[in-house]
Amino acid sequence: MRVAVLGGGVMGETLASGLLRRLNPRPSVVVAEKRRERAEELQARHGVDLAEPATAVAEADVILLAVKPQDVGGLLDDISGIVLADALVISVCAGITTAFIEERLPAGIAVVRAMPNTPARVDRGTTGVSPGAACPPSSLATAVSLLESVGAVVEVPEALQDAVTAVSGSGPAYLFYLAEAMIEAGVDLGLDPATAQRLVHSTLLGAAVLLDVSAETAEELRRNVTSPNGTTAAAISTMDGLGVRQSVVSAITAARDRSRELSGG
Repeated sequence: MRVAVLGGGVMGETLASGLLRRLNPRPSVVVAEKRRERAEELQARHGVDLAEPATAVAEADVILLAVKPQDVGGLLDDISGIVLADALVISVCAGITTAFIEERLPAGIAVVRAMPNTPARVDRGTTGVSPGAACPPSSLATAVSLLESVGAVVEVPEALQDAVTAVSGSGPAYLFYLAEAMIEAGVDLGLDPATAQRLVHSTLLGAAVLLDVSAETAEELRRNVTSPNGTTAAAISTMDGLGVRQSVVSAITAARDRSRELSGG
């Protein structure tokens, strides 16, 4: 399999690295990155080939669009007449619809829209995928298989991609934000920064693993550690009084709305 990665930023590199490490047989990966220094860095780090976009896609079975959203239209115009008729195009460009891509490529090209998140860097990503109008089930299955090299994949209707962006695409930042606050609180309570950081990182990781493997819901797990009149109850009561739960819901809704604005919805 030949994979052309158009865009060598963080997500382009993350996906290229995952494909090379996890797929068997190992695919042939060629990267088109306009920043020469960055392109050479990727070649040295991962052993990928380098090429201009038109050359990269000429014989590619899979084309991974990982450029800035504002660059997608021009890039598609450049490669439209070169893409193989049976190629699969996977876009991780925020806000770019499958219809936008399909309109700029030959009829019948299979297009899949995907929204991964940054834990893909450690093979623990979560990606929401949506097939385009011309994408057959076999091509969607291929896209899912490729993206599973860096984590979990969930299929959603494209109309819900903005919700995926808000929940899981931006989701890691919410957890990092919580970690920042917990570390700050620990330091305020007398812990040295290194100890506070270790306690918080380990606690969040353990809680996440427990949430993942347990048959209990998040609500049930939370109740299990919230004894009446105990320390956790005092903390949760304070959060409820400050409107933390509603703040989270409002924040995620705001992220969804901003994603809609960016995509022209």
